Amino acid sequence: MAFLTDRKRAAGLGSAKSGTEHHWQMMVSSVALVGLIPLFVFTFGYALGMSYEDAAAYYQRPFPAIVGILTLLVGFLHFKGGVQTLIEDYVHGFARKALIIGSICLSYAAAAAGVFAIVRIAL
Repeated sequence: MAFLTDRKRAAGLGSAKSGTEHHWQMMVSSVALVGLIPLFVFTFGYALGMSYEDAAAYYQRPFPAIVGILTLLVGFLHFKGGVQTLIEDYVHGFARKALIIGSICLSYAAAAAGVFAIVRIAL
């Protein structure tokens, strides 16, 4: 029988071996979103109601395009981590693996589609 001290238990990454890394990834992405979401709301809100040509000209400027791309990328990365944690906590068996793979594919596909749309408009 192995006896572990509190220090030995805390020295590793935890029982799942990735909990600390996942926690820091979620913390960093949430802090990034605190700054990006208001910028996105103001840049996107400014473009609402414009004609397509005016909105395309607006998103050809670097600042609105970069804010939109960063918000989509960081937002869907944060979404992927949150949904994965939710699935790991409440779903078991083969459904867990299938749902995690599906949510990862969904988040990457949605991020790629959003970035592609912004880049297409900007160019």
